[in-house]
This record gives sequence, C-alpha cells and structure tokens, in this order.
Amino acid sequence: MRTRLVLLSLGGLAALLTSIAFAVTIGPAAISTADVWTAVAAHLGLGDSTLTPLRDGIVWDLRMPRTLLAAVCGAGLAVCGAVMQSLLRNPLADPFVLGVSSGASTGAVAVVVLGVGGGAISLSAGAFLGALLSFGLVLLLSHILGGSTDRVVLSGVAAMQLFSALTSFTVLTSADAETTRGVLFWLLGSLTGADWGQVALCAAVLAVALAVCLGHARTLDAFAFGAEAAAGLGVHVARTRLVLLSVTALLTAVLVSCAGAIGFVGLVLPHATRALTGSGHARLLPVTALTGAVFLVWVDTAARTVLDPQEVPVGVVTSLIGVPAFVAVLYRGRSKA
Repeated sequence: MRTRLVLLSLGGLAALLTSIAFAVTIGPAAISTADVWTAVAAHLGLGDSTLTPLRDGIVWDLRMPRTLLAAVCGAGLAVCGAVMQSLLRNPLADPFVLGVSSGASTGAVAVVVLGVGGGAISLSAGAFLGALLSFGLVLLLSHILGGSTDRVVLSGVAAMQLFSALTSFTVLTSADAETTRGVLFWLLGSLTGADWGQVALCAAVLAVALAVCLGHARTLDAFAFGAEAAAGLGVHVARTRLVLLSVTALLTAVLVSCAGAIGFVGLVLPHATRALTGSGHARLLPVTALTGAVFLVWVDTAARTVLDPQEVPVGVVTSLIGVPAFVAVLYRGRSKA
C-alpha cells in the first residue's frame, strides 16, 4: 500500500507540474514551455531571463499566479470535501454544506454593493468575514439542536438558504446593472486578477489544513464506522469534529474569498479518488489534493480560453463537468448496491 501511495503521489505531482507548465503557455500571446521555465528560473534566482519585459510579465505576473491559485483552490476544495464526507458520513457533503460559500457571498456583496467598511475592507476580506459569520451560525444552531452529524448538515442548509436570500435581496434592491454583473461573475467563481499574495495566503492555509487533516487520518478512518464506534476506539468525537469542521471551514473561507464559489470540486473528486486509493485517509487526502489541483488548473484554462476574448466563470465549467460526473458516481454506487 505504501508503494502504491508513493507511485500515485509521484504520478500526481508530475501531472500537476506538467499541467501548470502547459496551462501557462495557453492564451492569446504565444508562450512556449521553455519561456515558462526561463521566467520561473530567473525569478527564483537560478539564471538570467532572455524574455522581453512584456513576455516575462505575461508569464510571471498574469498567468503563473492564476494557474497556481487554481491548483491551490482545487486541492483545498477537494481535501475539504473528502474530510467532510467522512466526518459527516454523508456522500453528498462538500465544502459548502456548512453555508460557508453563501456567507462569503453575502460578505462580498455587503462590501461591494452596500459599501460596508467605508472602503477600508476589500471584497476578499468581506467574503472571509461573511464566511466566518455563517460558520459561527452553523455551529450555534447545531449545538442548540443536539450536535449530531445530521443536525450539522441541516444547520448548514439553513444557513446557506438564509445567506443566499440576503445576497439576492441586497443585489436586487441596491445594486446597479454593472455592479450586479460584476458581483454575479464573482459569485460563480473567478480567478481573474489572481496575484502572488493570494497564492501565498491560500497555499499557507492549505498546507496547515492538510497537515491537521493528515494528523487525524486514523481518526477519520474510525468515523467511517459511525460516531459511537469511533468513541469506542478512544476518539474524542465532539472535539475532533469541532477541530476538523473548523479547519475545513477556515480553508474554504479563504479559498472562496479569493476565488468565489467554485462548486462540485469537493463533491465529485473525493469519490473519484477513492476508486484509486481506497478509503484510508492517509492515502486518500494527498492524492485527492493532487487530483483536485490538476482538475482545476485545466478547468480554469478552459474557462479563460474557450470563448476568448470572453471569459466563462470557473464555477460554470465545474458544474457542467461535475453534474454528469456526479450522476456517474451515483450510478456506479447503485450498481454496486
């Protein structure tokens, strides 16, 4: 099993690096993979760049941060989905089941449309604060209702509907046509305007979250048999659930604040990866992260080029791919049953 994990991880890492290198070359300006490596090496202090300032800027300032942010977001959303599906014992759980996405949307709209913060708070900061507010409401509701996994999911659904309604009401009553268009584009998921600061922030939070989740890999394996069985194996159920839900909510909040709501990545990819790795989380989580990263790199590449010069929101593309893929997963599960 360890050999299989190493092979899958190395294969996934090679696929990710190759995908990033090729994705950066795709676009209106002709850029070769040699140009990409030259620019990267120069900025890392490994040589002198032979590219013109314009071409160097296209690689390093425009395409590379966007492609890396896509990889980080794909990895993070996929890992959150895998953890939540096991923790809540619900195959339909995804990173947004806790209402984090809806809360982030409301926070972003409050900043852009209502001017909350008086210009001192950015769209990303507003989205992050809204996501945390939504998650806090879910924790409060689930605690009041008993704290079981079903109550957590139902609380998440309630929070999601509440914040979605608040977002829609705010946009319909307070925004002009141009602002509404911009907000809706962000709500559907967009990596436009990605910068190195966002890449660094999301990558750092992903690294910490992945380390915490891998540290609880055996605990997540125990949750597969139910909370009572996990408690019988010595797991502190309430504390572990709070820690992992908080970590996944924080990671989702950061990713959504930078990239908007990108659906189906955390819902479908963990199911697909389990077919390769099995259900053991020490194997599942790192391979799921690599799978999600490769997937979203190519989805974002398609989103920005398929209708060039017009860009398609990333969330639209993931939904178009994710719906039939999820139906296939459900059919496969039905066939096995």
